[in-house]
Amino acid sequence: MGLTAHLLPDGQRLHLQHGPIDLIIGAEGQRRVAFEAAVARFETILDALVAELPALRAEMSQALAMPTGAVARRMHRAALGVPGDVFFTRMAAVAGAVADEVLAAMVSQAELARAFVNNGGDIALHLEGDAQFRLMMSDHTGRGLGRIVLRAGEGVGGIATSGRHGRSHSLGIADSVTVLAPCAAQADVAATLIANSVDLPGHPAIRRRPANALMEDSDLGARPVVAGCGPLTDAECARALGAGRRVADAFTAAGLITDAALFLHAHADLTDGPRLSVADKEPAHA
Repeated sequence: MGLTAHLLPDGQRLHLQHGPIDLIIGAEGQRRVAFEAAVARFETILDALVAELPALRAEMSQALAMPTGAVARRMHRAALGVPGDVFFTRMAAVAGAVADEVLAAMVSQAELARAFVNNGGDIALHLEGDAQFRLMMSDHTGRGLGRIVLRAGEGVGGIATSGRHGRSHSLGIADSVTVLAPCAAQADVAATLIANSVDLPGHPAIRRRPANALMEDSDLGARPVVAGCGPLTDAECARALGAGRRVADAFTAAGLITDAALFLHAHADLTDGPRLSVADKEPAHA
């Protein structure tokens, strides 16, 4: 599928799509200039990623060479410094890195009070002055889980969500994990790895299948991914979320993220930052 670009009916948001990449973009300020910059930068992103795809699907290690393309470099930088010894590939950052790259092109060309690039739920964000960004966290059915309220100057430039109901396969059982970070690529990696760690290894209610049996070219290879999760007790949910929270705390201590919200069945665990809250009613969209 070739690149498509069109304004949404509200006239204030731009929809860009090229192959599997699908972006919703908003801008307040020099909107036309920003949208033109977004289209121009988006034109070559997919081809550049495909050219380096085999290398980007390799297991991450400090020995890997820096990639060539701008988006791939963002993926590599986001993968550096990840705490602990855990398997992942730089593809864990791809959606966030694409969003970051398009947003950077917009901000470099236009004066903007507020702008965002939403790549399937992984969001790169720019705020100036008294601008705010509000949105709802929801589960795969659309039920509200909580809210996010961000203001300029808080050090948050990226939001990402991962879990077993997301676009990619997960090694863990989290329904969803939402992370706030300085950029979307960092949020993307962290959300993936925190969601992977919400788990109860060997539990009989959890069904797993090799990743490459579900998607032949998965960068996870034959590693078992979660294909279903049956009922769990409150104590089991708390134990699984606790494992994920320890990983979230490690990312926070390393300065890689600012906040995280972890959800499993009817249970939630939030880090201590003020920007996330569990829903008591549905908040407004941004």
